[in-house]
Amino acid sequence: MQSLSFSRLDAAVEDGVDVLSISLGGPPVPFFADITAIGAFAAIQKGIFVSCSAANSGPFNATLSNEAPWILTVAASTIDRKITATAKLGNGEEFDGESLFQPNDFPQTFLPLVFPGEKNETVALCAEGSLKNIDVKGKVVVCDRGGGIARIAKGVEVKNAGGAAMILLNAESDGFTTEADAHVLPASHVSHTAALKIKAYINSTTYPTATIVFKGTTIGDDFSPAIAAFSSRGPSLASPGILKPDITGPGVSILAAWPFPLDNNTNTKSTFNIVSGTSMSCPHLSGIAALIKSAHPDWSPAAIKSSIMTTANITNLEGNPIVDQTLQPADLFAIGAGHVNPSKAVDPGLVYDIQPDDYIPYLCGLGYTNNQVSLIAHKPIDCLTTTSIPEGELNYPSFMVKLGQVQTFSRTVTYVGSGREVYNVVIEAPEGVSVTVRPRKVIFSALNQKATYSVTFKRIGSISPSTEFAEGYLKWVSAKHLVRSPISVKFV
Repeated sequence: MQSLSFSRLDAAVEDGVDVLSISLGGPPVPFFADITAIGAFAAIQKGIFVSCSAANSGPFNATLSNEAPWILTVAASTIDRKITATAKLGNGEEFDGESLFQPNDFPQTFLPLVFPGEKNETVALCAEGSLKNIDVKGKVVVCDRGGGIARIAKGVEVKNAGGAAMILLNAESDGFTTEADAHVLPASHVSHTAALKIKAYINSTTYPTATIVFKGTTIGDDFSPAIAAFSSRGPSLASPGILKPDITGPGVSILAAWPFPLDNNTNTKSTFNIVSGTSMSCPHLSGIAALIKSAHPDWSPAAIKSSIMTTANITNLEGNPIVDQTLQPADLFAIGAGHVNPSKAVDPGLVYDIQPDDYIPYLCGLGYTNNQVSLIAHKPIDCLTTTSIPEGELNYPSFMVKLGQVQTFSRTVTYVGSGREVYNVVIEAPEGVSVTVRPRKVIFSALNQKATYSVTFKRIGSISPSTEFAEGYLKWVSAKHLVRSPISVKFV
């Protein structure tokens, strides 16, 4: 991911765009040193919605880019489609992997299976030139993923060395996240669990064999959507009191138009490619934001963001909690408010609105100097005459609470439904936390009517010293709508 220049952002703002989709980023820095954050603030001041990639440094915590609360920070998850390439071993075991390259003439006879890098990491990673003096001709070659070497480049090395096919093995951190790449030879990208079993098989017999069975596109993944291993995680470093990422969307093996030849091959006529990353999920959310803006042209960027977050799904297609690359329930630092649900986002019932000037007290509360806040706000700001607020008091659609002493925050919701509607609060309190909301019922009868409520968080019972975070939800529920806000509590 790369950084963005002021000139590009300013040009887009001056062009009068409605939505900015920014699949770029960099290491976490304070907002006054973040070109994207500064440029995005200028955009929201003109009513422009800004969607940005969360970055691809997962599954490790605190690896986010684009953390500013006026930006929609987008994680990446899988879709209900795989392009299956099954690694079939000589002992009868089969492991479904993926590959975009689906040859119809690959022989189904078993070939010798080798892992030449068992005692050499460079060879194990199939780095450039590493297989030059190793006999892999006509064999299925096992390569470990990682080492800063592109997945397709590993296949290039195998092919150049005369290998017949490649099985690409996930590292432990990659888990079950596999991707359909445009490999240069028959290949299968398999999970870490499969990797362990494949290596065990190789070590169990004198003459291991394997082949790859190409099954094409398969629809129906019980775990979809699942958070991708590479998707960056929270918590936010630049603003620990704001829960990030905000949302997740489709970002694994996304088929898209490709404006230049694949791998700079000038002989190809390919105009499409499959790519994975938060750079793929970000445009999905940008497009959804554009649809919402077309339906509600008077909504602010914050209102659109709220509608996306509070209507998100927190379960997969089977109705179970969304999982991460380990196939265990993903935490809020991975999924944010959940997986986007476009049809519900157009009609959220209530929104948490924030006007650009509402961020000024928040920025002053971060301890920034007048010059630093002025740089972000694009106008002179004096924090001495501004009533600063803590991060948790920003009218955000989620809660990130640092809980030692009792904490109370307020929120204001705006009614965007029609007719009379009664909302009751439903709390799924984080373990070890009491959550009290006042009032517990709000009644709306007119468009754009507002209601303010308070939320008090208090520790209860005994918490294990090893428990750092707990999670829950605050929901406003009517006969027509469910407006959900995630709660993440850090115990101190």
